[in-house]
Amino acid sequence: MQEIITALGRKVVEGRQLDMDEALSLLKVEKPDFMDLVAWANRIRLHFKGDMVDTCSLLNAKSGRCSEDCAFCAQSGHYPTKAETYPLVSIEEMVNTAKKAEKEGVSRFCLITSGRKPDKEEFNKILSAVRKIRKETGLNLDCSLGSLTQKQVNLLKEAGVTRYNHNLECAESYYNKIVTTHKYSDRLTTIEYLQKAGLSVCCGGIIGMGETPEQRIEFGFKLRELEIDCVPINILNPRPGTPLEKNDPLLPLEIIKTIAIYRFILPQSTIKVAGGREVNLRDFQSLAFLSGANGLITGGYLTTTGRTPEMDRHMIKDLGLTDN
Repeated sequence: MQEIITALGRKVVEGRQLDMDEALSLLKVEKPDFMDLVAWANRIRLHFKGDMVDTCSLLNAKSGRCSEDCAFCAQSGHYPTKAETYPLVSIEEMVNTAKKAEKEGVSRFCLITSGRKPDKEEFNKILSAVRKIRKETGLNLDCSLGSLTQKQVNLLKEAGVTRYNHNLECAESYYNKIVTTHKYSDRLTTIEYLQKAGLSVCCGGIIGMGETPEQRIEFGFKLRELEIDCVPINILNPRPGTPLEKNDPLLPLEIIKTIAIYRFILPQSTIKVAGGREVNLRDFQSLAFLSGANGLITGGYLTTTGRTPEMDRHMIKDLGLTDN
């Protein structure tokens, strides 16, 4: 197994892509060779991405009341969850939250809204907030507002958005077990609009929803095919009231292995450890950044809390990495 890992690692560093069978072979890595996999993923990360960690803070600017039936989501209106619900917050709150994030040292700030897509009034309000944040901070701006038209994508770019999050969530072969109110192809259409406009695309998903390890590899290859710039890896933190509330959690080493294999598949993408990392990785959080990850969401998520930016900056510094 050591020889296989080394051969595949060298192949990636030399600029060649793994095929599906080669990536699947890495799933067979067991404990004796686990750190070899981690070490090569770290080498690949260093070779293509260096020591910089992409830090991002977000604001759940509109919560709950969502028409979609995503099985993992506490904000879905289909399930009896206790997630907080509120309409789109004020422009002032969006701007002030962005300024706070900048003071805390993050490099990116993302405005997120629940729902399939924003209505006209909401979208115009977000455009105004983006313009103001762009004017009053030095942050790189992201948005995650659901499905958009090409015109809306173009307007966001003109306002100052540089990256847009639109997760596919999982492999297409597993998608109908997670959501039925929209199609995989619907998500792909918005990604096409984003890339046509020249925006950086942030697109990943959630592991631990009941998919097989092989389906995680399938998903990684889809992201590679789409040439995704930034891949957030969320780890399911089951929300009470959702269909996935009783899912067994993934073991930390399985999560680390997934991150490492994704670095082999996606050597030039930002791989961002996102929701669920604190609960699922626990003491192994720092190992994620020595196994290929080079980004993180900090300061909390949509309906759950996270670590403070200060704690994460200490971790990044302790690893000999940099976040700015």
